[in-house]
Amino acid sequence: MSKSPRPADIYLRFLNLMDALRALPALPPLDPLEERILAVVGRARQLEERLSVRDLMGQDGLGAPATIHARITSMRKKGWLVLGDTEDSRRKQVDLTPAALAYFDELSGLMLKAAKGS
Repeated sequence: MSKSPRPADIYLRFLNLMDALRALPALPPLDPLEERILAVVGRARQLEERLSVRDLMGQDGLGAPATIHARITSMRKKGWLVLGDTEDSRRKQVDLTPAALAYFDELSGLMLKAAKGS
């Protein structure tokens, strides 16, 4: 008889699957701050909210504006983020690349796989 997995078991299985995904040759890895920035941009996109570089720099807990700007530049070079024009040429909108969206799709699949226990 199989006992039900604890919620922690499901989460830990997801973390193991996520580590395996990160080991695949896709986009270059992100540091912890870049991962937080990616999550902020992803949530804004999911909510269909526009997010400018300035908006991102104003987020609590991400660090100093210069640090955030450096990470945005790094993430653009790595292929995770793109900047788009807005009606004000001085403001740039931050968005995910198609490769970053595919990464989120893969993570979603891993969550489902972890929950199924397979």
